Amino acid sequence: MARTAGQSDEQIRRNAVAAGWGETAVTEAIRTAMKSKAALMPRIVSPAGTQSATPELPAISEAAIGNSGKPSHVSRSLPEDYQIGAGDVLQINVWREPEASVPSTVVRPDGKISLPLISDAAVAGLTPKQAEVMLSQELGRLITGAYVTVVVTAINSKKVYLVGAVKTEGSLAYTYRMSVLQAISESGGLTDYAKRKKIYVLRTQDGRQVRLPFNFDAVIKGQRAEMNIALLPGDTVVIPY
Repeated sequence: MARTAGQSDEQIRRNAVAAGWGETAVTEAIRTAMKSKAALMPRIVSPAGTQSATPELPAISEAAIGNSGKPSHVSRSLPEDYQIGAGDVLQINVWREPEASVPSTVVRPDGKISLPLISDAAVAGLTPKQAEVMLSQELGRLITGAYVTVVVTAINSKKVYLVGAVKTEGSLAYTYRMSVLQAISESGGLTDYAKRKKIYVLRTQDGRQVRLPFNFDAVIKGQRAEMNIALLPGDTVVIPY
C-alpha cells in the first residue's frame, strides 16, 4: 500500500520502525516486496512458446545503437552510405532474441524482407545503420528494448560492366573497392585483340559521362598504379579491339 501511495523504500522503513516494527524485519519485508514485483514483470513469449525476460532498455536511437556496446552493426567492408538494394543478402541479428533473428535473407524485388515477427519490412534504399534503427523500432513494439544489427553479407543489387575485348563480356556483381584490374581478371582477362593501352572506364558524374583512362601494360608493370582505380556501381570498363 505504501508503495502504491508513492513512498520510497526509506520512507517506508522509517515509518515502520517508528510504529514499533523491528528494523531487520522491515528490511526483509521490503526486499521480499521487491522480489515479488520483479516476478510480476511482463515476459515476452517467443514464437516457439518459450518465455524470456527482457530487461527494460532506453528508447532506441541511431546514436544509441552506434555507441551502446552491443554487437557491431555495419558491414565493416562497406562504406557507411552504402544503400541496400534488391538481391542483397542480409544477416539480421536481434540482441538476445535468437528466434527473432535471421542468419540470411534476400532483399526481394519489391525492396522488402520478411522476419519472424514482422511480415514485411522495406529496407531497399536504406543504409545498414538506417535499417537497424527502423527494424529496432518495429520490433520494439513486440520486444522490449529491441536492438537490431544488420550486416550485408553479399552485394547483388549493384553491378559493373565490361565490354569489348575481354573473354567474358557482361556484368559483374559489384564488390566494394574492386579495381579495374580485378574486374578484368574476373571476366577472364583480355583477348589477344585487345588494345591494352587504350582501355578506359565510363562513369557518370554529376549527370555527365566521363572517361577515365587505363593502361593495362603500365599498371601491371607498376608504373601507373593511380590508373587502377576502385570501380563504382554502374561503371563500364571498355576494352577496345
